[in-house]
Amino acid sequence: MDIFYSHRPDPDTPLEETLGALDQVVRQGKALYAGVSSYRGAATVAAYHAMRDLGTPLTIHQPSYSMFDRWIERDLLEQTGRLGMGVIVFCPLAQGLLTSKYLKGIPPDSRAAKPTGFLRPEHVTDDKVERVRKLNKAAAARGQTMAQMALAWALRDGRVTSALIGASRVSQIEENVGALDNLAFTADELNAIEQVLA
Repeated sequence: MDIFYSHRPDPDTPLEETLGALDQVVRQGKALYAGVSSYRGAATVAAYHAMRDLGTPLTIHQPSYSMFDRWIERDLLEQTGRLGMGVIVFCPLAQGLLTSKYLKGIPPDSRAAKPTGFLRPEHVTDDKVERVRKLNKAAAARGQTMAQMALAWALRDGRVTSALIGASRVSQIEENVGALDNLAFTADELNAIEQVLA
C-alpha cells in the first residue's frame, strides 16, 4: 500500500492514538506514507506536528473539494501550503453534478438514480442544475466539457497537488484527462464562475 489514511478525526479516540496507528503502519512497512482526509485546518496542523514528533511525516491531505464544496479555501489550503503537505482533492465533480449529465433530469443509469450512494435525487436541485447550465456555457466558451472545466477549476490553485476522479466508463476517464489541455483561467473567466457560484 502506498498511502495509509486516517479518513476523518474520531471524536471518541485521542488524536495521538490515531496517529500512533498511522506511524506504526509506516514503520512496519505496510504503507509507504501516511495521510489524513477531511481534517480541518487546526486539526491538520496538530496531526502534522504529532506525526513529525513520531518520526513519520504526514505527507498528504485528501479533502473533498469542488465548485459546490469549497470548505478547504477557508483555512486548510493555507495550512497545508505552509506545512508543505500535498493536497489531493476528491469529489471534484460533486458526484457527477458538475458534468452535463443532470441538465435534462436524472438519468436512470446515474448515481442519483441508484438506491445507495452519496448523491441522492434531492441533491439534484433546480438551483444547482441552473448553475451547472450557466457553467456549462462558460466551459463551452473555453473549448471544454463541463467536467473538464470543473477539474481544471479544482486544480487552479497550486497548493492542490492532484484530483481524484471516479469514473464508471473508460470514456469518462478519457474526457477527464482532457482537462489537462486547458488548465489556465483568465481573471474574467474566474470572475464569471464566481458570479454563478455566489
